[in-house]
Amino acid sequence: MQRRTFNAGFAPLLAGAGWPCGAGAAVSLDEAAAGVRAALERGVSSAVSLLGRNDGFLGNPKVRIPLPGALEDAAKLLSRLGQKRKVEELTTAMNRAAEAAVPQGKEVLVSAVRSLSVEDALQIVRGGDTAVTDFFARKTREPLAGKFLPIVQKATERVKLAERYNDFAAKARGLGLVKAEDANLQQYVTGKTLDGLYLMIGEEEKRIRADPVKTGSRILKAVFGK
Repeated sequence: MQRRTFNAGFAPLLAGAGWPCGAGAAVSLDEAAAGVRAALERGVSSAVSLLGRNDGFLGNPKVRIPLPGALEDAAKLLSRLGQKRKVEELTTAMNRAAEAAVPQGKEVLVSAVRSLSVEDALQIVRGGDTAVTDFFARKTREPLAGKFLPIVQKATERVKLAERYNDFAAKARGLGLVKAEDANLQQYVTGKTLDGLYLMIGEEEKRIRADPVKTGSRILKAVFGK
């Protein structure tokens, strides 16, 4: 297969994106896209390893899942009224559900990375700090939500407070205290699991952008190097 290479029309665009181009271009368009895919796949593997284990969510303040909005304040009140253990059980169950769900999403995430086009790669390199999160949310949020929800449901069913959460959240939603998407425990946890996963993938990509030399990859150095 003949590789696409940088041409005069693409050169200014790629240069503005930070990709090497012109007569001395170090990589072709296809190689550059492969570099972005490699960076994202590294990010996926790293995020899944970090989050899909005991305390991956619960022990990480960046992604730890709290009770939403006004319910977090209500939980503080319940704790003062002798219900601290039950509140902690619910919070722990929410985060354990997220930890159990994440490894099941790796295949979907890797598939999205491997199908990434040159145009997608350009958007990611040019898009700044939220470009990776935006890409994965656009490509994988819906299928991953469908995959994660049954796992979250199974994990939270073990905690009887889940039903009471949903009842209480429904009332709180009617008062405008809780957003519609947060009024169901399982859907809330699923959404937060995805947010945490995308955040950690983005964190890994930032590290690669900051110091691509450490990756040991010629293509990553060429694409993300200064």
